[in-house]
Amino acid sequence: MNAKHEGLMHTAGYLGMVGLLIVPGSLPGSALGANSFLTPLGPVADAEREYLLDIIGITMIAIMPVLIGVPLILWRYRRGNKRATYRPHWTFSKPLDIAMWGVPVLIISFLSVWLWHHTVKYDPYKPLGVDPLHIQVVGLDWKWLFIYPEQGVASVGEMALPVDRPVSLSLTTNTVMQSFMVPALAGQIYAMAGMQTQLNFIADRPGTTRGQNTQYTGAGFSEQFFTVHALPEGDWQGWVAKARTAPLALNKRTYARLAKRGSRAEARQALAPGQDSGPLLFASVPPDLFQQIINRYHDGKGLTAQQQPGSPAYRAGGENE
Repeated sequence: MNAKHEGLMHTAGYLGMVGLLIVPGSLPGSALGANSFLTPLGPVADAEREYLLDIIGITMIAIMPVLIGVPLILWRYRRGNKRATYRPHWTFSKPLDIAMWGVPVLIISFLSVWLWHHTVKYDPYKPLGVDPLHIQVVGLDWKWLFIYPEQGVASVGEMALPVDRPVSLSLTTNTVMQSFMVPALAGQIYAMAGMQTQLNFIADRPGTTRGQNTQYTGAGFSEQFFTVHALPEGDWQGWVAKARTAPLALNKRTYARLAKRGSRAEARQALAPGQDSGPLLFASVPPDLFQQIINRYHDGKGLTAQQQPGSPAYRAGGENE
């Protein structure tokens, strides 16, 4: 391969890198943008999207000279180009060195302060308004349980919330650590057994998106996602009314079966065999169920494999809970 072909290949490689950096971020309707903060449903995801675009623009100050300059240098100083200046004893340029080190230092310093400001502003524990909708979230293998304590209902595989009303999530798990994330509404937050974490957000426009567990938890991990509906107030009240008329009740027996290791489809087959698809809705919930799940890990004694949801040895019977 001659020098000319080498130069062209390097140039094509760098142009490909530019495409990889720019194209995915510019296509919010693409597969990469769907169900992400690139198609936000609320102000937190809106801010994340704007922050990403601002970061890309600022870092381009340092990146674009490299992406443009390297192919030009390869072309300019290719073998056989007699017009290129040859300086075998050149070793240092003070202006060039200041630019090469000074500009990145300034960019990193600015972005560090800016990141700190945005992190504090959108603290996941910070309420985003008065009268929030409280939802208690329990991670199981491999499904999410959503309890609405004020409405007295629960769901699996679906979280519904009203538009323009703050939402406050309390999260825990009854199995291994999990990572809760609804990219179109807020950032990621961990949920751990025996502990409670918080996540606050608000949907300012109607829409449907998807949430998931981003912490690998075993064979059914890829199926642990759920649908999120941001609904106008009337539709939200209709969803609550529908849940209150569901044939299932979340009690000791049904929760024990729900906590058994398995997919949402397997839980639906066991609890609602006549229901082919869709979320599981529960018309009633014990008022202290969420706190009971947390307290299981606070008595100073370890749980046996038969008592631990997520364990292959777990017995899905009322005596476990």
